[in-house]
Amino acid sequence: IVVSRDAQVKTMENTVSNAEKYLGQFCTLMASYTRKTAKLRDKADLLVKQLMDFANTENPELRTCLKNLAEDMAKVQDYRQAEVERLETKVVGPLKTYGEITKHKKADIKKFNKARNLEIKELQNLDKLRQKSPSDRHGISQAESNVQKASVNANHTTRQLEETIVEFQQQKLRDIKRIFSDFVMVEMLFHAKALEVYSNTFHNLENFDMEKDLEAFRSRISNSDATCSSQTAQATNPTSSLRWSPTSQLQQSTLQRQQVIEEDGDDDDDDEEDLQDIREEMYAKIR
Repeated sequence: IVVSRDAQVKTMENTVSNAEKYLGQFCTLMASYTRKTAKLRDKADLLVKQLMDFANTENPELRTCLKNLAEDMAKVQDYRQAEVERLETKVVGPLKTYGEITKHKKADIKKFNKARNLEIKELQNLDKLRQKSPSDRHGISQAESNVQKASVNANHTTRQLEETIVEFQQQKLRDIKRIFSDFVMVEMLFHAKALEVYSNTFHNLENFDMEKDLEAFRSRISNSDATCSSQTAQATNPTSSLRWSPTSQLQQSTLQRQQVIEEDGDDDDDDEEDLQDIREEMYAKIR
């Protein structure tokens, strides 16, 4: 009976231990999967911002195309956010509860092992007493009574443990089916929505008119070229934009003459009187 119980409990222990090991690993991996998905969402949000910034520097055709792409990507990231929240609620959360569940089941097995060890101890005491004092009917009878009590307690604990482990196995099967079904459904919903949006995005990209955008770019380059040429011409011929007047001509002639007179004056100081006469003449013209 004891050997039979040992084999039975060994199976129960393996069931709980495997559940603790593998469901714990599933929980860790699914939590990491969810975090990576959230990080992917964050990176995509940065990509959306970069697309919008770049679009604002381009011509209308490409700007519209890129902004539509950015808006569609932002919409997909909203779906990805919903995916992250559902994974946390429907997958990671239920898997996490199995840490506590397996802990309680291991406590139940420990309780049974305590009852089983007591039964084994009483059986050993009975065997020793029969070998050492076979004539001690009272002691043997008491030892047999103790064995019987320990066996009844062990049997009762075994049945309770068996019911508990069967119930645990049933719950585990039901939860595994539900958890992974929810996981697949969450992924299907996200990819279905993403496929719908990206199909429209791909259609918009296919319809992008590169020639029209290039024509606008060429036109802008040509206009810039003409403006630049006009500004260059004005810079190289500043007098063309000035209104020619007798006053300006007189001022120019006066300056030229002043320069000639000053140069002549450096060579011959005896012409001071002539210089004075010329200056008076120029001032008279200016007035």
